[in-house]
Amino acid sequence: MLEDATLVQPATSAQAQSPSEVDIAIVGAGPTGLFAAYYAGFRGLSTAVIDALPEPGGQVTAMYPEKIIYDVAGFPAIRGRELVANLVAQAGQYNPTYLLGIRAEKLSYAGDGRPLLTLSDGSVLTCGAIIITGGLGSFTARPLPAAETFTGTGVVFFVKQPQDLAGHDVVIVGGGDSAFDWALTLQPIAKSVTLVHRRDKFRAHAATVARVQELPVQIVVNAEVSRLIGEECVTGCEITVRGEEPRVVPANTVVAALGFTADLGPLADWGLQLDRRHIVVDSTTATNLPRVFAAGDISEYPGKVRLIATGFGEAATAVNNAAVAIDPSAHLFPGHSSDAG
Repeated sequence: MLEDATLVQPATSAQAQSPSEVDIAIVGAGPTGLFAAYYAGFRGLSTAVIDALPEPGGQVTAMYPEKIIYDVAGFPAIRGRELVANLVAQAGQYNPTYLLGIRAEKLSYAGDGRPLLTLSDGSVLTCGAIIITGGLGSFTARPLPAAETFTGTGVVFFVKQPQDLAGHDVVIVGGGDSAFDWALTLQPIAKSVTLVHRRDKFRAHAATVARVQELPVQIVVNAEVSRLIGEECVTGCEITVRGEEPRVVPANTVVAALGFTADLGPLADWGLQLDRRHIVVDSTTATNLPRVFAAGDISEYPGKVRLIATGFGEAATAVNNAAVAIDPSAHLFPGHSSDAG
């Protein structure tokens, strides 16, 4: 059993003076962006990490902080929250500036060729280079139709602290990986877990589905949550199974695990070469724009494999090539970290 990790919050722009100049601006504070911040610091470059979300960790923090990740090198298994905490601590050796809850809005260039980032708070950041590590880009949870007219509390799209739901009757809506992951996580601590899906086939990994089916989780298929019951907070859900009369189950919390829609947001207007909603890069992770690189899930090239592990390697490639773009006399290969101490 993994110990719960506590994320030590990095200093944000609200806590520290925002810089006006930085060697590398990293747009996206997910795992790839956090590792890029570490690697840029290792190379002696100052960094600012920008993210519209209020916490570092990107999709991992926002969508599956308690999920166990099995394919990060060196960790047979690690919880998402713990991975993010480790990455923040690793980058923290070099004191990157975190600009959280802020969007990178517009890109322009100074007379000397350096990129200028206009941020959503109105400030302008002069950069030696930019590395875009925005994952899926901006993402928005798909709404639960039954909740559109519900004004009370108790409807969530992800669960940051599962222990907050201890003793709750929980209804999970959805049939994908997130829905079944939440069922696995919450079943041991919740009073009851009911999973409702509109079809009788699931998008989740078959092994995860099989594990949930072995647990005391009520799985209701060909069904939808047709109404939320309660005033100030949810007290129950009306579930309608196709061809049957509606029935009510108790619920203190409804987890709407219906997926997310994603788009590039302001990045789409920067003039980047795009392949649908991904940014096209070459083997150096360079985009078609001068001094702008992209790494992680947001980037695209032939043979691309979207994994956290892949993003770590792309982050190092992006930083090293950005270092040369900033200073052509710099070496592309910085040496091994084991030689630095």
